[in-house]
Amino acid sequence: MDAQSQWTGLDAGRLERIADHIERNYIASQKIMGCQVAVARHGHLAYQKSFGSMDLERNKPMADDAIFRIYSMTKPITSIALMTLYEKGHFQLNDPISRYVPSWKNHRVWVSGEGEEMVTEAPKRPVSFRDVLSHTGGFTYGGGLPGVGVQHPVDNIYRELKIRSSGTADTMEGFLDKLAQVPLLYQPGERWMYSLSTDICGALVEIISGKPFAEYLQDEIFGPLGMNDTSFFVAPDKIDRFCANYQRGPDKKLKLIDDPATSAYTKDPAFKSGGGGLTGTTADYMKFCEMLRRGGELDGHRVIGPRTLAMMHMNHLAGGKDLTQMAIGSFSETSNEGVGFGLGFASTMDEVSTGSLGAGDYYWGGAASTIFLVDPKEDLTMVFMTQLMPSGTFNFRGQLKSLIYSAIID
Repeated sequence: MDAQSQWTGLDAGRLERIADHIERNYIASQKIMGCQVAVARHGHLAYQKSFGSMDLERNKPMADDAIFRIYSMTKPITSIALMTLYEKGHFQLNDPISRYVPSWKNHRVWVSGEGEEMVTEAPKRPVSFRDVLSHTGGFTYGGGLPGVGVQHPVDNIYRELKIRSSGTADTMEGFLDKLAQVPLLYQPGERWMYSLSTDICGALVEIISGKPFAEYLQDEIFGPLGMNDTSFFVAPDKIDRFCANYQRGPDKKLKLIDDPATSAYTKDPAFKSGGGGLTGTTADYMKFCEMLRRGGELDGHRVIGPRTLAMMHMNHLAGGKDLTQMAIGSFSETSNEGVGFGLGFASTMDEVSTGSLGAGDYYWGGAASTIFLVDPKEDLTMVFMTQLMPSGTFNFRGQLKSLIYSAIID
């Protein structure tokens, strides 16, 4: 056994199967332009490799310090930021958001109908901090029922109010006040739906802390952890490191959908999206994951307390249910069977139901097929970065878990 295997309990030879799998199934056939994989165990990096290209049009090989759009992998960062304010005593999980956003006292819940014929009722209880951290507040993404293909009457109101529409530059307060005018899709806490909830969390960080959201993230998370390349936009001197973003077309060929040279991500956005606005590197996100693995601390900098973090990756769905019992629509960054949801993270509740290893791990992903996981039991972290939309095109999480967990030998 080599020294690295002794430190990590991971068989280096078996981990090398990752390279064969990715090269043979994805790079050679150009199903993706390129990617990066990083795996660490017991705090030691066991595997790190770059594959393919970061920009097919410019024929640029994938750089180790490439910058990616991480989309919804922004959500766990935002959730941690909001929970640092919980630790400072600003709110309790069951407190109503209306404590900080008075207009939310006016929320109604959709019952039936649409337009002037729409019937609503009063919420049984106000939307709470727990609800927005766990996507159980009744909000949507405003674009129909994902995975169902049905346009819901509530979504028409999101569009009429131009909530998070391109070209609108709402303040955080303005964004939250608009949401007060939209009926909730269901009674708070009774269902789960992937939604603008984490954008709400980002707005709350700004309102409660009194600091601009981006500044709070920099002061509390990015600066202390040395996440120097994570930002809501790519600085001019870093654009050369910024990946192109692709979509898989009907012909199964890659189509460029966001050129790094002209991307909107090269400009500082007026609205900082806590739900999906960040860009960053594999190395930076591994630092975030290592902080999580270590119970909230890295290199002497504590971001969050270990007990708070443990509570965040417990299942907070009502009655201990999994997503198959709670979710509306199929759009998510995880499958639903045997999967719970906490305060910003999904978690594997049952290996038999999910059909994958890693009970007790917690994780999420992003729209461009990026993924991460932290497994407290196995003391393991993993980050996978690529730029392929949509995220459900290939089951990278399941495949990588099979390859990585089968390499654990201690």
